[in-house]
Amino acid sequence: MSTKAKQRSILFKFLSIFSVVRGYNVLLIVFAQYLTSVFILSDKSYFEVLFDMSLFLIICCSSLSIASGYIINNFYDEEKDLINKPVKYKIDDVVNNSTKLRFYFFLNFIVVLIASFISLRAVLFFSVYIFFLWFYSHKIKRLVFLGNLFYSLLTVTPFFAILLYFRNIDLIIIAYALFLFFMLLLKDITKDLKNLKGDFSQDYKTIPVVFGEGFTKSIISLIAFINIFLLFNLYFNFSKGYMTIFYAVSLILLLIFLIKLFLSKKVSDYLFLHNILRFVIAFGVFSIVFLGL
Repeated sequence: MSTKAKQRSILFKFLSIFSVVRGYNVLLIVFAQYLTSVFILSDKSYFEVLFDMSLFLIICCSSLSIASGYIINNFYDEEKDLINKPVKYKIDDVVNNSTKLRFYFFLNFIVVLIASFISLRAVLFFSVYIFFLWFYSHKIKRLVFLGNLFYSLLTVTPFFAILLYFRNIDLIIIAYALFLFFMLLLKDITKDLKNLKGDFSQDYKTIPVVFGEGFTKSIISLIAFINIFLLFNLYFNFSKGYMTIFYAVSLILLLIFLIKLFLSKKVSDYLFLHNILRFVIAFGVFSIVFLGL
């Protein structure tokens, strides 16, 4: 194999691993944890928070745990992804399953090793978190509604790690956590509509598979209205700085989402809805900066 061919092969494998661990999502969570620490949880200066070694180690453990969770999820969802995400499947398949599993165990070992430098409680916390990420992928995600709930809980869990570190529990934190939880729940059930064909063929007991599209749209609408209520709660009780921009944009997008939902019939329609929710969540992360303006 020529040098160029080897370089190309290494690049493809790197891109494949990045796709498997969903590096963009992991990076977003890293940003979210740091921004939450700087603008919400800590009273220290920006410099002190950014160069806090214990916080850095906690965020490393969180991001590596999530990355390993995506790997094991990819492993169990392989046949489903072949139907629902054929392009992504081809990219992910560049790296074989045995390599993915070795990388999965390596990441988990690194997480426990790093956590041991923080405290015994950190080792316990992240060990339990890793177990539930595996258990979710192996069993729970196939169960109707319980899979969606666990997905949302596991996604917000890293924020509890930094919450415990700063020992700062305030009403505004609870309010934002509730909004994030229900946004993630809304996104995951919408994703189930998009992935209906593959879920049905692999006997995943999602809400659309068990109850049909009509009932699922009603559940999604209910959760969307809960999110709108939570947005108004944030606006009237915790409005600060330029955060009203985020509230206004999110409200408009959620209303567009609701209108579009009942007009949607194709996979491309549900993909569009899913992307609206992804944008709201990503915009929400970077809007945390507004709290400091």
